[in-house]
Amino acid sequence: MKLRQGQPWMPADEYGRSLRGLTLNLLVRDVERALAFAREVLGVEVVYSDPDFAMLRHGPSEWMLHADHTYRDHPLHGSLAAEDPRGIGAEIRLHDTDPDAAEAAARVRDDPILAAAMDKPHGVREVFIIDPDGYLWAVDRPIGGDA
Repeated sequence: MKLRQGQPWMPADEYGRSLRGLTLNLLVRDVERALAFAREVLGVEVVYSDPDFAMLRHGPSEWMLHADHTYRDHPLHGSLAAEDPRGIGAEIRLHDTDPDAAEAAARVRDDPILAAAMDKPHGVREVFIIDPDGYLWAVDRPIGGDA
C-alpha cells in the first residue's frame, strides 16, 4: 500500500536501472522519522523523499529507505515486527563525517550512543550511534596522517 500522492521524482524502473555497484536499502518504520535522524545526526543530503521511499546521498554514496508498509507483498514482511531491532550484525559506516558533531546531535535527540566518539588505532575518530529503527551507524573521520 503506497501512501505517496502524485508522481515520484523519477520513475521506479528508471531509478532501478540506474543503480550500480553496492547499494543499501534500509527498511524503516517511518520514513520521516528516519530522515530526521539522517539530516540531524548524519548530516546527509536527502535527494528525494515521500511517505514510502527516500533516496539519500553522502559524498559519492547513495542509499534508499523504504517504509515497512511498502513491503506488504515482500517475503520479508512477516519479519518486520515493530519491536524487533533492525540490522543486527551489520555496521553501517559513514566516512568523512564529524563523529563529535554526530554524537552531540544524537544526544540532543536522545538517540542511543553505543560507544562515544574516540580516536581508534586504525586511524579514525569514530562514534557508534543506533538510529530509531535499530540500525548501527559508525560515523568516522580520519585522524593524523595526510587524510
